[in-house]
Amino acid sequence: VAVPTDTVYGVACLAQDSGAVRSIYSLKGRNGAKPLAICLGDVERLYRYCHVNVPDELLRDLLPGPVTLVLKRSEELNKDLNPFTSLVGVRIPNHPFIRELARACSGPLALTSANISCQASTLTVTEFQDLWPQLSLIIDGGPIGDVQSPECRLGSTVVDLSVSGRFTVIRPGCALTSTVEILRQKYGLVPESS
Repeated sequence: VAVPTDTVYGVACLAQDSGAVRSIYSLKGRNGAKPLAICLGDVERLYRYCHVNVPDELLRDLLPGPVTLVLKRSEELNKDLNPFTSLVGVRIPNHPFIRELARACSGPLALTSANISCQASTLTVTEFQDLWPQLSLIIDGGPIGDVQSPECRLGSTVVDLSVSGRFTVIRPGCALTSTVEILRQKYGLVPESS
């Protein structure tokens, strides 16, 4: 299904359903070695699917929000979701609809941007019309952000927190400055030299 988030439009499916996960890769023409994030409705649910090595307060300072936190995955997560890595990105968008949807599902959602791989992120449902025939449902939440602004298409800031005391920015995204400020100044995490 296509859903609005706090950053761009996304395509979501049940992360624990291997067939649904495969269909997202097929829909997007996505490289099979590129991981999908999971989406949850609340921080509390994150502990079931991830091994968390940062303070709960840090999670709550960044989530819900336009940030994807990369953590070590737990055994609970579908083995067919990103089988090539021990890590998983977690999103809790600051958007009431997607959070309610995630809460209504028994397990996490797999979430990725609603576009063909390597094309621009989408801020309105008409921008991904080419995907409509392959989607079961499209939730039109109206335009997300400023359609004219390239910054609005950056998507979430992706930060790897899997190494204790350190962070690595995987994708700068739309919330880089505030995220890095929280990680460095409030929690004393050190940027991992890439």
